[in-house]
Amino acid sequence: MKVSSLHIYPVKGLKGIELDAANATERGLEHDRRWMVVDNDGVFLTQRDYPKMATVWTDIGPDGLELSAPDVGEVTVPLKPEGTKPMRVQVWNSVVEALPASAKADVWLTKYLGLGCRLVYMPDTTRRTSNEEYAGEGKLVGFADGYAYLVITEASLEDLNKRLAAKKHPALPMNRFRPNIVVSGAQPYAEDHWDEIKVGGAVLRGVKPCGRCQVTTTDQSTGEVRGPEPLQTLASYRDSTRFGQMFGMNLVTVKTGRIAVGDAVTP
Repeated sequence: MKVSSLHIYPVKGLKGIELDAANATERGLEHDRRWMVVDNDGVFLTQRDYPKMATVWTDIGPDGLELSAPDVGEVTVPLKPEGTKPMRVQVWNSVVEALPASAKADVWLTKYLGLGCRLVYMPDTTRRTSNEEYAGEGKLVGFADGYAYLVITEASLEDLNKRLAAKKHPALPMNRFRPNIVVSGAQPYAEDHWDEIKVGGAVLRGVKPCGRCQVTTTDQSTGEVRGPEPLQTLASYRDSTRFGQMFGMNLVTVKTGRIAVGDAVTP
């Protein structure tokens, strides 16, 4: 088995970036979900309620985080804000300190998304941890829903797409599921059964199946909601009373290290 692609999503809910290599840190791949869009009360915004977020491009450029979108140009945000006063923000049940990232980006996002919002950054001093019931004690995570990594095998998506094709539904791309690590050479749903895996120079541990939400019904190119698939089909064979419709596996960091496309994945 090998890493076939790597992806980070610097801003929770916005477009991702495909990389050739990345550092696996305690909180996930470097820069993954270190920024988040919040409303004026500091509560996180996601594609679940604002699918237009899918149409905002992100990139890590020489001068910082770059955001761009159709017809509104772009804005650049420092990789680490300086001189801003911490504020309390909420992501699911977590309330943590974050730094306002850029007043200019706040104006830009408010104009494009059509609602009052702010861009915030998680500094190294903020220690948000995953659910200990699954991850164990002290496993860090950025602004991802709950865990540092999401892994999906190519074979799992191929199996799902075969089932969709039988219903005359077009195949879905991997970006509907927003994984960090995609693995080739495995059996369908092999990721369900991984405990510790070595990936490049890192060691990761599988902790919980990923229960999928309505974001998987949103076209990541256009921001259009095209449900009920894939949730309807997943419910027919991947349903769990505990996790819902399962697709992909959440992982946490055991050992940090460098991961590159083409690296072997060894359970």
